[in-house]
Amino acid sequence: MKALLFERSLPKFAAARVASEWRSGSGARVGPLRLTDVDEPDLPAPGWHRVRPRLSGICGSDLATIDGRASRYFEPLVSFPFVPGHEVVGELDGGARVVLEPVLRCAARGIDPPCPACAQGQTNRCRNLAFGHLKPGLQTGYCSLTGGGWGTALVAHDSQLHAVPDSFSDQAAVMVEPAACALHGALLGRGGAGHETAVVIGAGTLGLCTVAALGRLRPDIETLLVVAKHPEQRRLARDLADCTVVEPGELARGVRRRTGSLVLDSGQLTGGASLVFDCVGTSQSLSSALEVVAPGGTVVLLGMPGQVKVDLTGLWQREVSITGAYAYGTELVAGAGTEAAVPRRTFDLSFELVADAGLERLVSALYPLTRYREAIQHAAAAGRRGATKVAFDLRPTRKFRTKEMHA
Repeated sequence: MKALLFERSLPKFAAARVASEWRSGSGARVGPLRLTDVDEPDLPAPGWHRVRPRLSGICGSDLATIDGRASRYFEPLVSFPFVPGHEVVGELDGGARVVLEPVLRCAARGIDPPCPACAQGQTNRCRNLAFGHLKPGLQTGYCSLTGGGWGTALVAHDSQLHAVPDSFSDQAAVMVEPAACALHGALLGRGGAGHETAVVIGAGTLGLCTVAALGRLRPDIETLLVVAKHPEQRRLARDLADCTVVEPGELARGVRRRTGSLVLDSGQLTGGASLVFDCVGTSQSLSSALEVVAPGGTVVLLGMPGQVKVDLTGLWQREVSITGAYAYGTELVAGAGTEAAVPRRTFDLSFELVADAGLERLVSALYPLTRYREAIQHAAAAGRRGATKVAFDLRPTRKFRTKEMHA
């Protein structure tokens, strides 16, 4: 089968990192990713199925890996060579469409009894990502035995598969996984008295999905500010939620006006937003988050940070909390007609969010695998080029007359 294969090669990894200094996404041209023929992955055990991807997205963690910028923290949780791609809508051999929940947790690894986190439905905190009958791999797309969405076939366990409603287009379905990540982060940091002021930094796929989730699932948030660089991002943010959109250089001023904060001679705010969602994960974005978060407030880190250099003095002095938001699992949400919170799987909520917010509109461009270098460079420059989600299209009957689509 045809697949994009990422191999362990330190010289090519270094070359990708150097090339990406010049232009993001350039690692696809010089790094250890190549289009080749590989064997279809075998079914590891009963309960596994072969999935043939239809669409598979390109996300920020994929780009960091390809550009040689992924943290070495992940090395024990990856097995080489692997086929990337974890944002997948695919088709079973019987023809049913499914969305992949890619975390390779205890159930997929044949570990019984499961670890305490998996037993409680918090599969994003699974302790066994390098054990069981699979090789190491925190998710499908980083495990050598499962394949990934950037190939024409992968294998997945029952616990990873979600049926796609007939009403969903493939573009809507491929947004379920990234929307689930955003939704999980959006539901963190609760417990205040309401009338919260929140900030979302970043308006790429993750940021815009977070905006949509906050607008629909966080009635306690009264004021929402969104930091967006590019015109199309600003337009989409306003469409997805009742929010005020600011450019990066205007964030502190916007927060000061809406929270009634005073400003010191240094420009530091005396108050700030009670919740800040960092959907970028750079030193600059985290510094911005700490500049505008209120004393006692919370910064939710959704973007994958890697190594960052940040002055944490304000975090200490103002008793600010930083919490990570990785993947998905089970969320506590208010039940219909009751104040009592009930547990629901993040993916079930994500299907509802994608449908309600029309998140298929975020799918901006589709490419065949043969144009993977072009696709990756497009994804790396998506905001500047007026795009959001770029994905590979592996549907066999698809004809590529244009490289971009706008919903």
